Amino acid sequence: MTTLRSEQPAPAYVAGHDLLRDKVVVVTAAAGAGIGAAVVRRSLEEGARAVVFSDTHERRLAEAQATLSEEFGRERVASTVCDVTDEQAVQALLDLADEHGGVDVMMNNAGLGGTASVLEMTDEQWSRVLDITLTGTFRCVRAAAARMVERGARGVIVNNASVVGWRAQEGQAHYAAAKAGVMALTRCAALDVAEHGIRVNAVSPSLAMHPFLAKVTSDDLLAELKQREAFGRAAEPWEVANVMVFLASDYSSYLTGEVVSVSSQRA
Repeated sequence: MTTLRSEQPAPAYVAGHDLLRDKVVVVTAAAGAGIGAAVVRRSLEEGARAVVFSDTHERRLAEAQATLSEEFGRERVASTVCDVTDEQAVQALLDLADEHGGVDVMMNNAGLGGTASVLEMTDEQWSRVLDITLTGTFRCVRAAAARMVERGARGVIVNNASVVGWRAQEGQAHYAAAKAGVMALTRCAALDVAEHGIRVNAVSPSLAMHPFLAKVTSDDLLAELKQREAFGRAAEPWEVANVMVFLASDYSSYLTGEVVSVSSQRA
């Protein structure tokens, strides 16, 4: 029997505490209103020396660049179009970070969803989701880790996974497989780079509400998904961003190879 949960209000927004002071942070898929954008803002509020962020949507990227530059200072904000399925674009993103001193924190947020039964899912649908969500994350992990090793930096990589990497959901075979892959990539990459003092962790959110999600999801489905959560509501993107920043900070200095659920729905 499903328990009807009353919706608990989100807590007040928490001010920054310089958790990323003087760090150069790189964030992918960050020009919208979702988790990536929240990570950019939170990183700046937490004292990052510079945040370099990317997206495939050029207009939204330019708008975000202008807004954040005005608020936080032009010298602390940089952006470039980057498709994580393109190795050259990934390298160009990290070249831009090098102009600010080199990547210290890599936040891999790019991913692609979709709904299709395995009975009808095409090879193209499967491959597209896997290439962006899993292989794209791999490209960014590999590129960022290589730059950190080259500089001798004890950097941090944080990947964005999903609770569907742990549990079954109808119509999500491609996305779930990709996110489960991100979890496994996180655990194995963490061991590969541990000798260099580099940490690799991931977050696993379920439902984080933002305008695009509301636009492409029916009210009935959103209501059902909210009811599955302990607080009877979706997470705010900044609540997920807070956990990603924690994983990037020195407060989690002994954490590596971990996947932290930002949800009550691990199973």
